[in-house]
Amino acid sequence: MAQRVGQKVKLSSIDELLGVPSTEGTVDLDVMTIYPFENHPFRVVDDEKMDELVESIKESGVLTPVLVRPDDEGTYEMISGHRRLHAAKRAGLRKIPAIIKEMTNDDATIAMVNANMQREEILPSERAFAFKMKMDAIKHQGKELTGTLFLEETKSNSGDIVGKASGLNRTQVFRYIRLTELIPKLLKMVDEGKLAVFVGVEISYFNHTYQQWLYEYITENGMIKQEQLIELRPYREDDSLTQEQMIDILIKNRSTPHVRKKITFNERKLNQYFPAYYSQTQIEKILLDFCEEWKRNHESEDN
Repeated sequence: MAQRVGQKVKLSSIDELLGVPSTEGTVDLDVMTIYPFENHPFRVVDDEKMDELVESIKESGVLTPVLVRPDDEGTYEMISGHRRLHAAKRAGLRKIPAIIKEMTNDDATIAMVNANMQREEILPSERAFAFKMKMDAIKHQGKELTGTLFLEETKSNSGDIVGKASGLNRTQVFRYIRLTELIPKLLKMVDEGKLAVFVGVEISYFNHTYQQWLYEYITENGMIKQEQLIELRPYREDDSLTQEQMIDILIKNRSTPHVRKKITFNERKLNQYFPAYYSQTQIEKILLDFCEEWKRNHESEDN
C-alpha cells in the first residue's frame, strides 16, 4: 500500500475517525475522485439493504460523511463509507460529503477495520481478513505482539488488542484469523453456513492439497465432523498421506448413525409413583418436566 500525503484537515475527535456522524470539517467531494481502500475485506453488494440505502439517499442525501485520506495525485482513498459511496453513485449523486484525514497506512487500516466492524452483518471471511489486516498494522506500529496463528499458543495480548473494538477475546480473534488459511472453496462454505467456523479452523491447519481433498469429501458426503478431523492432526506437517488413506481415516471415524430409541413403561411400574387417578397426559407431562430438569443440570455440569 503506497503512503498517502496531502492537504491536512483537522478533525475534532477520534469519533470522526471511526465514522461517527459529524459535520465539522466536512467537504463535498466528487464521487469519481474516491477509490476503495486497498484490499478492502468487506463486501459491497447490491442486495435488498443496498436498495433501501439508495432510496434513502435519493430522498434525504448522504447524512453521514464518509472518511477518506488524500494521496499525492488529487484523489482520495476511502477509509469508511464504501457502501454509502456505492449507493450514492447508484442514486445519481455527483458529490458526497466527506471528512479528509491524513493517516499512515497502519492508522488507516485500523480505522477502516474498526469502522466496518460496527456493521450488523459480517461474514466470517470478512471478519477473518479484517482481523488479519488489523493485526499486521498493529505489528507495523511497533507494538509488542508475540502471538501466533496457532490457537494453542495465543498467550500474548495481541488478540485482545485486535478484538477489543468488536468485543471478542484473543481466542476468538485467532480463530477467525485461522480462516484466512483456508482455500477459497472451503472459506465460501463457512460463509454460507455449510461448514461450521470451528470445523473450518481445524481444516485450516492442513496444506492446500489436503484441504482440496477434504472439500471433495464434504461435497460428496454432505458434512464432516471435528471428531473425524482430529484423527488427521498427525498429518498437519506430513504430506505423505494419500487421498485414499485420508478417506479411509475419515470414514473409519464417522460417528455411529443415530438410532431412534424407544422406551416403554408398563402400568405396574408407573403405579408405584403416580396416583391411580392421574391421566396418561398428566404422567407424560411430569416425566418430560423431570427430563428437562435433568438436562439443565447435566449441561451446567459440562460447562
